[in-house]
Amino acid sequence: MKVHKAVITAAGRGTRQYPATNVVQKELLPIVDLDGLTRPALQIIVAEALASGVEEIGIVVGPASAEAIRQHFQPISPSERELYAGKSWALCEADRLAEMAAAITFISQPSQEGFGHAVYCAREFVGDQPFLLMLGDHLYLSDTDKPCARQLLDVFERHGCSVSAVAVTPEHLLHLFGTARGRPLEPGVYEVEKFVEKPSAAQAEAELETPGLPVGHYLCFFGMHVFTPGIFEALDHLVRHDVREHGEIQLTTAQELLRRKERCLACTVEGSRHDIGTPEGYLSTLVAFGLRGPYRAAIEAAAGHR
Repeated sequence: MKVHKAVITAAGRGTRQYPATNVVQKELLPIVDLDGLTRPALQIIVAEALASGVEEIGIVVGPASAEAIRQHFQPISPSERELYAGKSWALCEADRLAEMAAAITFISQPSQEGFGHAVYCAREFVGDQPFLLMLGDHLYLSDTDKPCARQLLDVFERHGCSVSAVAVTPEHLLHLFGTARGRPLEPGVYEVEKFVEKPSAAQAEAELETPGLPVGHYLCFFGMHVFTPGIFEALDHLVRHDVREHGEIQLTTAQELLRRKERCLACTVEGSRHDIGTPEGYLSTLVAFGLRGPYRAAIEAAAGHR
C-alpha cells in the first residue's frame, strides 16, 4: 500500500518564540540547510516529504500563518527574476519552489483547538487514503541515505497499518512528548499497547515500560506518523463529544482510540528530530544542521576561539 499524500501542520502561533514570531511565522524561521542555502524550515519539511515519494501535500494553516506561508510558495515575478539574473542557484531555487507549489493544497484551521483538531481539518483533503503526517516546526536529520520520512513509509508499506516514528527518550524529557508502550516485533519495530500524551514519570514507570529499553527510557514520538483514514473516525469522536485535554483536541488521545480498533505500530528512526518551536530547540537545530553542512569547519573554528 503506497502513501501519496502528506499533511503538514503549520497553524500554531509560535508563542514560545516571541517576539521573533511577531514578524516571522514559526514554520518560516530560517535554517542554513545541508547544501549551504538558507531556507525556511517549512520548505525543508516539504522537500523531505516529496523526496520520500509523496505526491500531494496539504499544509494546515491558521488565520495568522496563512498569508505568509502562501506567499513563500508563490512564483517569483519577472522583475524578481531580473534581480537574480546571474545567480543561477537562486533561479533554480525559485523553479523548485514553483514545483513544490504545484503539489501543495492549503487547508484552513479557523481556530486553534489543538494538534488533533489541526489534523482533523485535513480529513477532506486526505479522503479515504493513508497519509504521512509531519509537524511544521520539526526538522529531521537522517543517519542513512534514506530520509526519516522514507524510513517510516517503508515500515507502513511492509505492515499496512498506522505507524508512529519514535525515539528512545530519557525519563526527564517525558513532559515534552507523547509516549507509547510497545511489544518488540522486529528490530526497531514495536506493536503498540498504549499511547499516553506527555505522561508523568510515575505514570510512565507504571504503564509505559517497553521490554528491551534501558531503565528510565521510553518510546517517545519523533514528530511524524503514517495513519490509515481510521484516525479521522477517532478524531471525529473527540470533536463531536468535545473530549479535550488542557482545553485542546489531542492527537494522542485519538491514537489511543484508534489503537483499540486497529493495529498500530511504532518504529525507531535512524536519525534525529529537531524542534524549532523554542529558543533552545531552534539554536540546537541550527548547530546540528551547521555541523552537517559545508560550513562545519568555520563553525568549529569559531567555537575554538571563544
